[in-house]
Parts: sequence; structure tokens; C-alpha cells
Amino acid sequence: MYSRGMNALELSHLQKSFAGVPAVRGISLSIRQGEIFALLGPNGAGKSTTINMIVGVTRIDSGTIRAFGYDNQRDYRMTRRMLGVVHQEVVIDNFFTVDQALKLHAGYYGVKDDPVWRQLLIDRLGLRPHLGKVMLKLSGGLKRRFMIAKAMIHKPQLLILDEPTAGVDVELRHGLWDFVREINRQGTTILLTTHYLEEAEQMCDRIAIMNHGELIAMEETRELVRRLSTRRLRLWLESPLEEIPAALTAYRPKLKADGRELLLCLPTGEGAGILLQQLCELGLKVRDIETDQSGLEEVFLQLTGMKGNKDVH
Repeated sequence: MYSRGMNALELSHLQKSFAGVPAVRGISLSIRQGEIFALLGPNGAGKSTTINMIVGVTRIDSGTIRAFGYDNQRDYRMTRRMLGVVHQEVVIDNFFTVDQALKLHAGYYGVKDDPVWRQLLIDRLGLRPHLGKVMLKLSGGLKRRFMIAKAMIHKPQLLILDEPTAGVDVELRHGLWDFVREINRQGTTILLTTHYLEEAEQMCDRIAIMNHGELIAMEETRELVRRLSTRRLRLWLESPLEEIPAALTAYRPKLKADGRELLLCLPTGEGAGILLQQLCELGLKVRDIETDQSGLEEVFLQLTGMKGNKDVH
């Protein structure tokens, strides 16, 4: 049906405005088959607009989108069949029970119902006790589980998860990620947006970050964090320090615990050896040392200019 060598998704110079206000500004990116890819950004960055253009519910102003080599405007029937999407907003149909809706939904994509696959989704997402309920009777977390089952019912090659764990309990979050990893191992490509940055850091092979409708970073997750994160040293001194030596200014020093605890930040790419040598030359006797490294959240805040705003889950 498609070549294994091609990308699962390719966006080229994608643009979209609403009432003359740009929402997406010339985005170009590609997602490889079989990877878990995160599209991150603060609220209003253009993530959901981009996803809505990918799945065909928002018109493209200019640019192209190709899913497994198929243009999503010219070959829309084929691309709709290849994509599954869990939207950020809960979208349900109150006329059907969970069981009825799942039996019907594959047919919307021209795909025959597969009872074995449907039962697997029902069990893996904990929906079996609720099959006879209409959507109105489901809790928020169960509605989210149903939306994931509905998005997967036609066995899409690319699953798009737009804030899939927003407002759900910890148990469901862990169960969902276990399931996502499982279907990814079986060949499904995953595109994820989330405000839970630790999830993206743990789950995703690569990360793209959007801000104000533009792509401001796209890199392997580990490399992005390694390149832009800050490494911190916490030193416990044998004797209290009354004043921080001027030679340490570049390390953004802070004194705590009545001068017995010294906090220092290493410049990006610099090892601790030079700093430790300086401490010896300054005559500072270190009793103990602890190091840690900032993660994706700090990199995200740095890139999006939200350093002073910690309103990120």
C-alpha cells in the first residue's frame, strides 16, 4: 500500500490564519514511520490548528500535508483511513451505547468491523463494564477512554493524541502510555501533544516545539535536553563562606544554609572539572557534592520565553 522507506507524515510550508491573524506560520516537519513524536508548545502556539489541518477538519490556507505519501486534500479518503485522532475536546454521541458506537465506527472509514480487535480495545481500555451505557452516563475519564478506542477501531497507521491525558487520573495515564507503547512496537506511528512535559520526555523519540505559530525547535529528545539543559552543582563546604568569590560569578552562584551550602550552574557543554579546579585554587574545602540536570520542562520554558511563568503541568 505504501513504501516502508517513506515518512508517516510530511508537512510542507503549512499556513493558516483566522480573520487575518496567523495561527500557523509556514510549518515544515516530517515524522518517521514507527516513531513517537511530540508536538509541544504553550496554549495558543498553533498545535491544535496544525492537527486539525492534518486530519482535515480545518482548511489549509497554503502548504501541503502528506500521510504515507498521500496528499490529505487530493487523497482525503485514503488519508482519513490511515489516521486516527483523539481530539483535546471530548466529542461523543449520546444516541449510542459504547458497544453500539464501537461496532459502527470502523464503517465510517470503509473498514469492516473486526470483533477480535474491538474486544481487545474494550479490555485494554477498561470499557467492558460500561458497554451498555450511553455516553452521557460516562465519567470524564471513561469518555476519554472511549475516544481512544474509537480513534483506534479502524487500525490507523498514524495515531494522533491531542492532550490525551488532560483531566484523567494517574492510573489511566499509566495504562494509556503502556498501551501506546505496545501499539507503537507493533508498528503504529504516534503523534502526541501534551502539557505534561515529563510524559513527552519519557515517551518520545523526537520533539518539535511551536510558539506563536512557528516551529522553534525540532530535535531528538535526548539531544535537545542535553544541548540546552542546565547542570547544577550543590556543594556543602567545610567552613561557612561569608562572601561569594568574584571568580565564580559566571556560575550564577547562590549561598544557603548560613554560607555552608553553595549552588552553582555549569555553562552548557562545560564539564565540572574546570570548576572543581577553581574551587581548589580559591581554597574552598568541599565536604560533599551533588549534581543534577534540568529536564525538558526547563528547556521548554527557555525556548518559549516562559521562564518566569511556571504554569506548565
